[in-house]
Amino acid sequence: MECESREAASPGGALADIVRGMRLPVKPPVKPMLAKAVAEIPKGDYSYEPKWDGFRSIVFRDGDQVEIGSRNERPMTRYFPEVVEAVKANLPERAVVDGEIVVPDPGGKRLEFETLQQRIHPADSRVRLLAERTPAHFVAFDLLALEDRSLMKEPFAERRRLLEEALAGARSPIHVTPATTDRDVAERWFDEFEGAGLDGVIAKPLDVTYQPDKRVMFKIKHERTADCVVAGYRVHKTDDHAIGSLLLGLYDENGDLANIGVVGALPMVQRRKLYEELQPLVTTFEGHPWNWGQEEQGTRTPRHSEGSRWSAGKDLTFVPLRPERVVEIRYDHMEGERLRHTGQFVRWRPDRDPRSCTYEQLQEPVTYDLAEILGSRARRRRRPSS
Repeated sequence: MECESREAASPGGALADIVRGMRLPVKPPVKPMLAKAVAEIPKGDYSYEPKWDGFRSIVFRDGDQVEIGSRNERPMTRYFPEVVEAVKANLPERAVVDGEIVVPDPGGKRLEFETLQQRIHPADSRVRLLAERTPAHFVAFDLLALEDRSLMKEPFAERRRLLEEALAGARSPIHVTPATTDRDVAERWFDEFEGAGLDGVIAKPLDVTYQPDKRVMFKIKHERTADCVVAGYRVHKTDDHAIGSLLLGLYDENGDLANIGVVGALPMVQRRKLYEELQPLVTTFEGHPWNWGQEEQGTRTPRHSEGSRWSAGKDLTFVPLRPERVVEIRYDHMEGERLRHTGQFVRWRPDRDPRSCTYEQLQEPVTYDLAEILGSRARRRRRPSS
């Protein structure tokens, strides 16, 4: 995922300290080049690429030394040992490559971002186990340095040519992202590739130099709306009388209210106003659709996330509400039964019956095989033995 690729906080010092001994013409700190959101795929002299939904990463290789830096210049190398070995086998001896770390599903047909998030774990034994069970892939889409040459001042068209040349012999799990200068093809990718779990399209000016932390590219993402039941909230981390996030639900085919995610990006004034508005709906867990008993029966509830190791130190408990209010949200994708990203508040829907808010309203993308996009069969996961 380009500019807002998510990542778990990683321990250790800054990446610049770790790679100080590397003999490369481009060294950290290097922030990735970013994109600004636009409504339509732009016309003109652009290279169009699929927008990947993973961890944005810059890979530094100097012989046997490999380091992977996150968007925020934090080291992620230890979490992806299989990617490190693949880099040694497929990248030039000395290079700096910008790309995305992704994890396919067990059949190699679709990306799974939630599974990728679980790869960030403090225990080395767990890291090694997950590297075998849910192996990651690296999708390269820019070349910042090759041997003794920095390519930062070269136009993207030249960097892309050199990237294709340098990775011409690369094999899975290292890939070069597809690219086209044909806008019609990009339009087709935008519609089709969503079925493989991708996030939209990126448009890169052919003459743009590599400009760290500058929004000089363009991103076009899918956007949809849904009417959801508000069945709880979490208070804001800095104000106990302000809403931190609204917990959203949809009714499934069995009539159970399943938690699908949250709305969280609200102005502080609106957070405090919402807190006051929602107090009359505050209830107890007794009889609430997301109580402990229901969780034991298998219904997804926000309490599945309490004490999550990915949010260590955060209080993920919530205040239950009577499920009587409906909110319209904007979202881009579903991943399984949940929003892939945080939803965006649009408006309240007092005209909607909460019971009418079901999964049936959601638009399903046409299925598309991830392996066809990557150009080679994505490595299948090793299933745990019984």
